[in-house]
Amino acid sequence: MHAGSRTNAPSAARNALSVAVIAAASLLSAGAAVASESFDPQLQFAMQRDLGIFPHQVSQYLRTERLAQAQEAVARRQLGAGYAGSWIERKDDGSFRFVVATTRSNASVTGAHMRQARFSLKELEGAKSRLDDLQRLAANREQLLRGVQSWHVDPTTNSVVVNVAPGMDASAVDFVAASGIDADTVRVQTVPGTVQTTANIVGGFEYRINGSSLCSIGFSVTRSGTRGFATAGHCGGVGASVSVSGQNVGTFQASRFPTNDRAWVSVGSGHNLYGLVYNYSNSTYVPVRGSSEAAIGASLCRSGRTTGWKCGSITAKNVTVNYSVGPVYGLTQTNVCTGRGDSGGSWITGSNQAQGLTSGGNLPSGSNDNCSLSSSQRQTYFERINPVLSAYGLSLVLG
Repeated sequence: MHAGSRTNAPSAARNALSVAVIAAASLLSAGAAVASESFDPQLQFAMQRDLGIFPHQVSQYLRTERLAQAQEAVARRQLGAGYAGSWIERKDDGSFRFVVATTRSNASVTGAHMRQARFSLKELEGAKSRLDDLQRLAANREQLLRGVQSWHVDPTTNSVVVNVAPGMDASAVDFVAASGIDADTVRVQTVPGTVQTTANIVGGFEYRINGSSLCSIGFSVTRSGTRGFATAGHCGGVGASVSVSGQNVGTFQASRFPTNDRAWVSVGSGHNLYGLVYNYSNSTYVPVRGSSEAAIGASLCRSGRTTGWKCGSITAKNVTVNYSVGPVYGLTQTNVCTGRGDSGGSWITGSNQAQGLTSGGNLPSGSNDNCSLSSSQRQTYFERINPVLSAYGLSLVLG
């Protein structure tokens, strides 16, 4: 399910697109573009294929997406301490609605379906922060966190979800108990596979680091006249060389992993930057129009060299993922499949809004991707693009 109009880049420019940066980065400036009124037919097909959204439901989804973007801040302000989160929800008849949860009774927000909640978002975020603190400070954290994959606030269930590997529920119980948080705020969930970063064979367009490992281009960016692209931090450290289609194009200028999973690569002036994301399904290019952050429940697609163009929806935000090398905070969780080498690749919504850069996912043992898992079991994470742009002073190249 991706964004607005489709762009057919001239075939002669294909190598230049590759060498430079095919993927669009989001602008961390205030005025993000408004969602487009319609999807490109090819992107509608991707939505139908991966999300089961029929053509007549697309316009209703877009209206709900715009409502969620416009009213989330209103709901926070209006409900104050009683705000318990918001999301896009699909109803039994296939239509969509914007849901706002609150601990207050008889509260209302224009255009929203209201849901009663026991805990406020502030209370849940406080509990999640206690888990983050314990992870950072515990002397026995390796033992304490054995089998614990990630944790996040889930407004749809009004809880802090702790994801664990099969058979490791006791670890989650010990982890929660050691934190001292109210056990009633927690829901333990078993997830197959092991969370891993997905560098090794990559794509929006593929690039190579120091002549060996592979990752995917995220979004084309500029910084005070310097051109480049945003990608995942675990793909390479500062100074690592980058090549595309066998040509040396530049080096990593900044990189952070773990804690965050963000980086940017500068490229030489001889390479062309495009504000586009490559759609592997039909060999076309999707323009990037802005970087308005989508709501929980919103649909989106990602591009990567290994598994290509895949779509799904956002299932959680501000997730702490317990990778083997250390935790990464603030990731967004989705049910979209990914594979090794997709790392750093671009995520974009149907309204052409850049969302983030692929970080990793729960890959079954011995598998190079998690596409074999059902969407309900699949957990793939991305680093949000706007904080990356802000941290490094980058501007998104628009298409």
